[in-house]
Amino acid sequence: MSMIEKLHASRPYSTIRVDSSASGDAHWLYMHADAAPGVRPCCRPEMLDEMWNFMSALTRPAAPHSRGQLRHFVLASEANAYNLGGDLDLFTRLIRTGNREQLLAYAQRCIEGVHHLHVGFGGDVRSIALIQGDALGGGLEMALACHTIVAEEGVGMGLPEVLFGLFPGMGAYSFLCKRVVPQLAEKIILDGRIYSSEEMHAMGVVDVLVPKGQGVKAVEDLIRQQQRNPHSYLAMNAARNVAQAVSYDELLEITKVWVESALALGDKSLRTMDRLVKAQTRRSGMDNA
Repeated sequence: MSMIEKLHASRPYSTIRVDSSASGDAHWLYMHADAAPGVRPCCRPEMLDEMWNFMSALTRPAAPHSRGQLRHFVLASEANAYNLGGDLDLFTRLIRTGNREQLLAYAQRCIEGVHHLHVGFGGDVRSIALIQGDALGGGLEMALACHTIVAEEGVGMGLPEVLFGLFPGMGAYSFLCKRVVPQLAEKIILDGRIYSSEEMHAMGVVDVLVPKGQGVKAVEDLIRQQQRNPHSYLAMNAARNVAQAVSYDELLEITKVWVESALALGDKSLRTMDRLVKAQTRRSGMDNA
């Protein structure tokens, strides 16, 4: 990629790959750097920890923002899927043992990350989701938290949690309602169907739709365009965080509802989740064969 070079990190990451520009004003984080048969491209706790640790390190205190430096963060994927959502294997184990504490801890870890994306790492970062493969459940929630969603044609996007009696509890409703009317947000959630990226663009969920293979170039073009007028985009971040704010407290209260709903699931729902885990595992083998 012309705009980025490999970041020489102080320690290697096992589940993500990070590339940064020489100037430090653009950072690309690729999920699922350990993609391999049997490794499901979902929100595994170890990957979330590495992602959030890197993202936290990018956050600057308020004072440097006055210098007018606009930065960009791109969330992409190394796997053929963008992200298939929450760790269903972990969920079923915690639900079956009634482990409310660990289930809530996982959910809180998720909302910490999406809130970071939503507020722009303290305000001076524009976050961009680059979707080149299917984005489902929690994977789509991460994308929805970003300022801009760039998607390639022909990928699936959806919130299928209703299929096993749950709802997407890590920000989907809050972030969707900033992009579409609440009635449509509820329909997308309660339908549980997988939409095409073309459909999501027509509804206003996807900001930029490009042909297959053109996603990276589209993001690079977007970054170049915004860097020509950094002060306006910094000001827009500040205005957005006032007029379109999704607070951490809002996300936390909703995810608490998700935890209680999850713990109330019966055997039928848990068996459905088990089947989805097996399907994801089979898919990881086919995608990386």
